[in-house]
Parts: sequence; structure tokens; C-alpha cells
Amino acid sequence: MAADRLPDKEKLISETRQRFGREYLQDKAEKYDSRDVERLEKDKVWVESYLQWRHYSVDDTLKMIDESFQWRKEYSVHDLSESNLPKWTFETGAVYLHGYDKEGNKIFWFRVKLHIKDAKTALEKKKYAAFWLERYCKREQGKPITVVFDLTETGLNNIDMDFVRFIINCFKIYYPKYLSKMVIYEMPWIMNAAWKLVKTWLGPDALNLLKFANKTDVQEYINIEYLPAHMGGIDPFKYSYPPLPDDDFQTPISENGPIPGEDELDDKEKGDGICKEIVDTNCNEESMLKPKKVSFDNERSDLKAKSVKKPQTVFRGSLLQISPAEDIHFGSKESGETKCLIVLTNVTKNSVAFKVRTTAPDKYRVKPSNGSFEPGTSLDIIVSLHGGVEASPQDRFLVMAAEMNQAAGATAPPDLCQFWKEVARDQVMEHRLRCHVIENSKAVAKENLVKGPTIFTNQEDLHSRMTKLIIISRRLEERIDRCLLFLQLLTGMVALLVAITIPSLYLQSSDKDMQ
Repeated sequence: MAADRLPDKEKLISETRQRFGREYLQDKAEKYDSRDVERLEKDKVWVESYLQWRHYSVDDTLKMIDESFQWRKEYSVHDLSESNLPKWTFETGAVYLHGYDKEGNKIFWFRVKLHIKDAKTALEKKKYAAFWLERYCKREQGKPITVVFDLTETGLNNIDMDFVRFIINCFKIYYPKYLSKMVIYEMPWIMNAAWKLVKTWLGPDALNLLKFANKTDVQEYINIEYLPAHMGGIDPFKYSYPPLPDDDFQTPISENGPIPGEDELDDKEKGDGICKEIVDTNCNEESMLKPKKVSFDNERSDLKAKSVKKPQTVFRGSLLQISPAEDIHFGSKESGETKCLIVLTNVTKNSVAFKVRTTAPDKYRVKPSNGSFEPGTSLDIIVSLHGGVEASPQDRFLVMAAEMNQAAGATAPPDLCQFWKEVARDQVMEHRLRCHVIENSKAVAKENLVKGPTIFTNQEDLHSRMTKLIIISRRLEERIDRCLLFLQLLTGMVALLVAITIPSLYLQSSDKDMQ
């Protein structure tokens, strides 16, 4: 019976497309960008995101698509770029992408104190926000985003309800299903009435995603490593432009040499490989490795790949099939599962160059982290945790690939470093992978019973605990300061009361003496 109540998604997607072409496109074709119309016909996930946001009501969905497409054409979102937006919009630092929340969603920051309400620049500011959203959605299709309105030190000049309504409409109409949550940090009391109005704009679906937070509870949503100091965090990030701050993927420390690990100590002794941790800064952080054919007869490589669990899901891209499709699964420290496998398959008719980057280069070793392989072949990439650290849901990996069209008659393979310098940006395929930590609750419980209190044996644990201790100390200091302030206020009130009471008693005593 439950299955009967589920919507027939394929049927609703087909109906939405047909009715849009019949009821809207014929009369309003000039109001839409042809690229959006084309995507509507090809991208089922995009159509379904509109349907799901409108509870699978085709009539409501069509109205939403119409409004969204007209807005996209008006703002020319497909063509928004650094070159056609005013430079000052990037330099203010009021809006940017940086870091991840506890669920691993990217954070869209709005530093409200840096935003000045001005009708003359309102359109440029809205296009700037649209630029960030469109940029993110093209790179992270379907992955939610967390919006943080940082109202620290906000005054009346910063309050721009028209801009706030625009941001809400972006997630309510223009980018459906992208909002994970909206965190309102340190909202001043003067804005209470304004936010009551905001709640009416959000609607019932988005209202549940609204979270109010202050310094004591913001860590319910974001870990301290991605919180700035004024929020009680330890993130050293400071906005500056250029470059754009969302490009936080870096080359892993270990390039194409073997990954240092227990199972490779024998290889070190035999001299079969060079176990160095290198960062090559002379060639755009890429090694000078020449393209070579992937060998599947190498016994060591086969043994290493077999020792790691094969991923089950597959992302099918234009150049590569990537497995897993979205999440790399690591075990907790107690489970001992510190390695994962990424499998790349070349689906083109030419060699494909690839490179792997990560947001946490000090934590991971990737082998190989760059190179090339021939059409129809697959390549196993081993990702290992290094130094006893634990994977985090905030960690990301970026797989980049580009097709290598070798000139006819060329015998020597092209230099990879030079290739990546010259390849056009629109020719590069990018796919992002998230880290997922599988907790081993039984192992944790057993360890606690056997060992009792935890003894910290590595610097990461000690640093983490020290950081938490510092934060607790700060909070305690703030509470003590508040108590002292209250005590001073109370002392002042008592002194005032005594000053008023003594003259009154003196007057009463004088009256009695006169009588």
C-alpha cells in the first residue's frame, strides 16, 4: 500500500517537460536561456529537484521553473565570472565560500557587518551572490550547502532586508534542494522584528532549516576547525582576494612514490621504490612524471589493491568512470581501516591525464596522485591516512582529468607538467569525493573497558584536547567576567540604597527629637 502512494517520478518528470514546452516555452522562449531549456530536457535530477521542492505538484513546479528560468536569463547566471563583475564585490569579503559544517556541507558565509545597504550597488551585490551559487552548483551538483549569516558587530546600516529576501529566494525558487540549513549567528535584539518578517518569506519547508546560534552553541553545526576565532573556533583563514577562497584543494604531500606504510617497509629495504614525501613546487605542484601505460601485471600493485575494499558505486563522467561515486569510506582509528581505493576507468579513445587533490594534504597519502593512462584501461589509486590521524567528514578529494590528444606522428609522450599548464579550463573534468567515517562502536566500547581513561600518545590527540581545553577556559573566563560585572552592579545598587536610606533615617530621628 505504501508503494502505491509513492509518486511515479519518471511519469511526473515527463509530464513536466511536455507541459513546459507546450504551455510556457512557445510563448516565452525569448525570456529563457536556451542552455537552461536544453538542460531541462537532459537532466532528470534537475527536474526532480523542482518537483520534490513543490511536493510533486506539476502545476506548482511549472510556475517555479518559469520564475527560476526568467531570473536566470535576467541575471545572465551562465555568464557571470570574475571578469564581468566589479572587482570591489570580490574585495569586500562580505560573501564567500569556505570550509564545511559537521555534515560535510560547504559553508556559504555572509559577513553582514561588511555589507552596506546601497540601492545603487544592490544589483551588483546580488549578481555577485548569484555568481558564487552558480559556481558551486556547477561543481557540486545536488550537494547541499549551509548558509551562515554572521551578524557579529552588525548595525542598522548593515541591515538590508531586500538582499536577505533575494538570498532566501535563491534557495526557495532558483536553486531548489540546495539549502542544508541557514545559521543565524549572534542576532542583535534590534533585528527581532525583522526576522519575524524573514520567517514569513521562508515558507514552511525552509523554516525548519533556520537555526539561531551564538558562541556557546554554534559548534552544534560547525566544528571548531572551520569557525573563526570570534566564534570560538581555531580556523586561521582570513579572506583575501585574489584568488577565490573556495579553491581549497591542494596536492597531497606524497606524489607518485610509494606511500609510506607498514606493508611497504620491505620494499624500502629492497630498494624497489623511492619512499619519499615530496612537494614539487617548481612545476605547479605536479611531479615531472611522464605518461606511461598502466600495468596490471605488477604483483605488488595487485596485492595492495586486493587488501583494500573495492568500492561499489560508480560515477559516469565524460572522460572517466570514477568509483566510488560520492563517498570514500574510512574506518575509525579503532577499526584500523586506514586505506581506501579509488578506481578510475578511461572511457575515451585517447590517453587521459589525471591528478588527485585534497583539502587535507597533511593527513593523506595518495598513490599515484597524478599521471596518465590509456583508453579502455583502469587505474587503482590508494588513499591512505598518515601519522595516526583520523578521517573527517569535512575532508574532500578532487579528481581532475583531461583528454590528451597526441599529435599524429609524435613518438615522445607529452610532458604532464606542461600539459596541465596549457590545457583549457573547460576541457578539464572535475569530480569531488567526500570522506565518510564508519564508526566501530564495539571496538570503542571494548577499548574503554580494557584501557580505562584515554592516554594520549600522539600529537593530534593532544592538540585536539588542548584546543578544547582552551575553548572551555575562554568560556569560563567569560562567565567569570559576567559574574564580576553583576557583582559590581549589585554592589553599586546596595551602595545607592544605603545612600538613600541613611538620610531618611536621620530625618526620622530628627523629627522624633523635635517632638
